[in-house]
Amino acid sequence: MKKRDVVSVKAGHLEFVKLNAKRFDWRDTYHLVLTLTWPQFALLVFGIYIAINIVFAFLYWAGGNSIAEMTPGSFSDAFFFSVETLATVGYGHMYPNNFYGHTVSTVEIMTGMFGMAVVTGLIFVRFSRPTARILFSKFVVIGPFDGVPTLMLRVANLRHHAMVEAEFRVMLIRNESTREDPEVRRFYPLKLDFDRLLAFPAALTIRHRIDEQSPLYGMTAEDLKKTDARLLASIVCIDTVIPAPIQSLVDYSYDEILWNRRFVEIYTDHGNGRFEVDYARIHETEEAD
Repeated sequence: MKKRDVVSVKAGHLEFVKLNAKRFDWRDTYHLVLTLTWPQFALLVFGIYIAINIVFAFLYWAGGNSIAEMTPGSFSDAFFFSVETLATVGYGHMYPNNFYGHTVSTVEIMTGMFGMAVVTGLIFVRFSRPTARILFSKFVVIGPFDGVPTLMLRVANLRHHAMVEAEFRVMLIRNESTREDPEVRRFYPLKLDFDRLLAFPAALTIRHRIDEQSPLYGMTAEDLKKTDARLLASIVCIDTVIPAPIQSLVDYSYDEILWNRRFVEIYTDHGNGRFEVDYARIHETEEAD
């Protein structure tokens, strides 16, 4: 029997196992290299570097007297000559001695030039790729706000400069029954009090009013558990230093939604437009009145 390809993809608290999905496509090599961790990337580059030098060392070694001043039959001399040639260093002690040696060294120099350009580009992209320094609260709370039950979560900018054009989205996911199926996963975008900000300097609370138009209207903690309800929250904004768009996503399960709670106040007004924000209390909640 043909062995099935199994690919695991993690998204927050969830893990999706893809069956019979193609694990790798050579056209996605660039994307694959960028998804590697730094240790994996370093090992990959080092492995390719060693492999290339071994191949050319074998060609020099098999060429006999193609390299002057190289100890006959010494694979180590051939290997280190390859290292010098690939890096276009050329210390001068060993050098090509005939047409064969010049041909192989020319090919290796071209390989080194192209390889250096590719590795330099990959390293630049990995360093220049923006990372989202966004912190979401560990819990979502449901409590009264302006006399109306409201779902709230807190998000903080960990950069020490203001993000701009911030856009917030929250989505509810839960199981529902239909006429054809007893259990279907449904997705509901939640309307927020505000979903855009021109500037996002520090921390704020995102709110969704649970009124008659809300898919959460009339639901209890037990209802969320029965329907395996989850929340997805995302923010997309622009980092003005790079500048480049950044995105961050978080998901909450039903047991991470706290009822009759609210977030503690983290802002202190010192007057003259100066506010103090206590990041140590981002996740703290208190009982709602």
